[in-house]
Amino acid sequence: METLLLNPEDVVANARLSEVIGAVEDAFAAYERGDAQMPAKSYIDLPQYNGDFRSMPAYLDAGDWDAAGIKWVNVHPDNAASYDLPTVLGTIIYSDPTNAFPLAVMDGTSVTRLRTGAAAAVATDHLAVEGARSLGIVGAGVQSYTQLEAISEVRPIERVVVSDLDESKVAAFRDRFGDDFDVRAGSIEEAAACDVLSTVTPVESPIVKREWVGERTHVNAMGADAAGKHELEDAVLLDATLVIDDHSQTTHSGEINVPYSQGVLTDDDIDAEVGEIVAGKREGRTPETGISVFDSTGLAIQDVATAHVVYEHAEEAGAGYPFDLVDTRLR
Repeated sequence: METLLLNPEDVVANARLSEVIGAVEDAFAAYERGDAQMPAKSYIDLPQYNGDFRSMPAYLDAGDWDAAGIKWVNVHPDNAASYDLPTVLGTIIYSDPTNAFPLAVMDGTSVTRLRTGAAAAVATDHLAVEGARSLGIVGAGVQSYTQLEAISEVRPIERVVVSDLDESKVAAFRDRFGDDFDVRAGSIEEAAACDVLSTVTPVESPIVKREWVGERTHVNAMGADAAGKHELEDAVLLDATLVIDDHSQTTHSGEINVPYSQGVLTDDDIDAEVGEIVAGKREGRTPETGISVFDSTGLAIQDVATAHVVYEHAEEAGAGYPFDLVDTRLR
């Protein structure tokens, strides 16, 4: 048996985004049903290198398929300036749960980007107004691309308002999507007034004010992934139907972590986990819903679900580089 090595191009080419969205939705439902195992994300802090490593293992049984794997990922903010490397690098080992054979080793950075967009799409599908046609994006880095690509799979997005301090990033975004969408640069206030808003920044001081957010806007708060990060004014969270991906992760490192640690926001202010909505245990948007917020920290089950889609199509297509990783002669 051979293990499949999949580089970033292989991952992207074999990730059918509509299927990734479906698989991530299945993963949320499996987690809610108790058909998934996802130990807490573990950290190795490396202050001497201004970085850290994170390990994210998971297994899930979606009914028609099951999958297991682990993502080894880092955050090193000095990488771009010092080493000409991305801040975040990820590697996924995708294994056969029946016998533990490593079916694939694949680029986890692309998987992370895809599953993050897919999670926003799942939340948007359940929480945004049905005819949402405008999307605001705050932060025009690489994560913003899959926000638009995925959300436009579940809503008829026509107009996109992009806000970023770096004008070159906004220009690159417009070059990428300008032929398919009405894309224009705008302020955070203009972006927040759209039907759907995705925030994908690393800020630690809120940049989205309550008075800017449309009264029926759905917000995907995607940027916070560490303690202290905080993109939305507390009043936005307190006024919204608040949906999270996982209680332990969001209270530790999600959008709600700062007001939660300060006692400004409590468990009583959290309306649901997204898995509860997907599984039909809680309602998504109703006619009475005003602002809604999805606090996404990113779960290992999402990575494994995305890796499942990628591997299945890569194997079918004969993509990647098969190699002998395991010595099967040893019993």
